[in-house]
Amino acid sequence: MTAHDLAAALPDIAALRDRCRALAVLDAVLDPGSDLPYYGYDAAWGPGVELASMDNGSGDNWSIVFAKTGALLRGFDHESPMSPAVNDDVWPGVIDTVPAVFAEHLEEPAFQFDGSFAATVCLWRQAGDDRWHAGPISFPEGADPDGARWMFRMLTEPAPAAYLRFAQDYYEREIDAAAVADVYALRPLTDGTVRRLNPEVSLAELAPDLAAIGYPG
Repeated sequence: MTAHDLAAALPDIAALRDRCRALAVLDAVLDPGSDLPYYGYDAAWGPGVELASMDNGSGDNWSIVFAKTGALLRGFDHESPMSPAVNDDVWPGVIDTVPAVFAEHLEEPAFQFDGSFAATVCLWRQAGDDRWHAGPISFPEGADPDGARWMFRMLTEPAPAAYLRFAQDYYEREIDAAAVADVYALRPLTDGTVRRLNPEVSLAELAPDLAAIGYPG
């Protein structure tokens, strides 16, 4: 898989936003109070702008900016042969054709690595577009040269099974599949649902996180 395949596999902006919020809520429940959540979501990242994020704590991360103009997706696999960490600059074609409406995000300090836009993957979809777009890229050899497959696999699968497998491995414990499905469907959280996922945290304790994520109440 490459960014071109990812562009064809992602859902529309609204569905992607919902999936990102669900992942952030699950992370908040399973790992409450973490200083570095694996999945995060900030519904008030900027004026009229929301931000979904992933950070594995090992140098790899992604961000998705949701704005009135559309959405910009950025993924950074620091060990990819396309990485600015390897080439001292963004790989040719990755951001060359990003529309001007997203230009300010390419300069965002949080998205930089040693003076370059931290990306091995970059997709965009303007409001009103019928699909996601990627630049004209000549990829190096390999099954996942830009990290598109492993970084974004949770966003391309609508069912919660992939997340359940990931979370049980990552958190090293059994996780209630029905409760995960409830969050994936953005059903209103109950204290019972929260405690089925993590008996050590309550719905009331999560209220600030849910508000910051913008999870529907």
